[in-house]
Amino acid sequence: MTYCVGILVDAGLVLIADTRTNAGVDNISMYKKLHVLCETPERQIYCASAGSLSVTQSMLSMLEEGLPPEDAGDPSRTVAAQPTMFRVAQLVGEALHAARDTVAAAVAGTNITPSGSLLVGGRIGDDPPCLFQIYVEGNFIECQPDAPFLQVGERKYGKPILDRALKWDMSLAHAVKLALLSFDSTIRSNLSVGRPLDLVVLTNGQPEPIHRRIEEDDSYFDALSGEWSRLLAEATNELEDPPFMRPGAAKEVPPEIKPVADKVSPVPEKVAG
Repeated sequence: MTYCVGILVDAGLVLIADTRTNAGVDNISMYKKLHVLCETPERQIYCASAGSLSVTQSMLSMLEEGLPPEDAGDPSRTVAAQPTMFRVAQLVGEALHAARDTVAAAVAGTNITPSGSLLVGGRIGDDPPCLFQIYVEGNFIECQPDAPFLQVGERKYGKPILDRALKWDMSLAHAVKLALLSFDSTIRSNLSVGRPLDLVVLTNGQPEPIHRRIEEDDSYFDALSGEWSRLLAEATNELEDPPFMRPGAAKEVPPEIKPVADKVSPVPEKVAG
C-alpha cells in the first residue's frame, strides 16, 4: 500500500510520498515513490506514484525515453519539452494509460489487475506551481484553492485533518506540518504505510526546491507525532462530557418522547375460522 499527498497553497507546493511496498504481511520492502520528472533552473516537475510498481516503473521509463511523436519526423515527446504544466499532465496521463495497457496484456488470463494513480506537481518558468491527480485511464483533475490538496493511495486516515485545517492562504511551513500530521495518522492506522518519507517543497519566489527524506529516526517527525498525541488527549479532556452520561441522566425521559409501550398497537383478537 502507498500514501501520497500533494498540497497547493498560495505560498507554494508540497509533495510527500512514503516508501513502503508490500505483497502480504511477510513481504514488505522499500521503493521510492516520489520521482523527479524534470529539475532545471527553468522547470521543476515531480511525480508521486501509487499502484502497481510494474505500471509506474514502465510509465517512468516511457517518459524518460520520450513518447512517440505526433507527426513523423518530429522528436520524441518529453516532459522537458512541454510548454505548460497542463501539457505535462496530458503527456504523463498518456504514458500511464499506455503502461497500464502493456502490463495488462502481459498478465491477461491471470488474477492480476494492474493499476496506477499519480500526483504530478511543479512549475515552468515564473508561473506559479500546479498540481494534478492523474488516473490510470489517462484523465486528470487539477487542484483548486477551494480544496487545496490531492491524495492517492491509502488516503482515508490522513484526510480528516486536511479537510479540517488546510487553507489556501496559510504559510507553506504550516502546510508541511499538516502534511506530516496526515502521514502520522495514516502510519498509526495502517501498517502498510511507513517511513522513510520523501518530501519536496516549491516556494513561490524561490528558485531552489527543498528536498528532504524523513527517516525512521527523524527527530522532528517523532517530536511532532508525540506532541500531537498529547495535545489531542488534552483537548479531548477539555471537551464537555455527553449530557446523557451524567449520573442519573438515564432515568430522565424528555417530555416529547413517550414510552415505547404507548406506541405499540394492541394485538388483534384471533378470528375464529
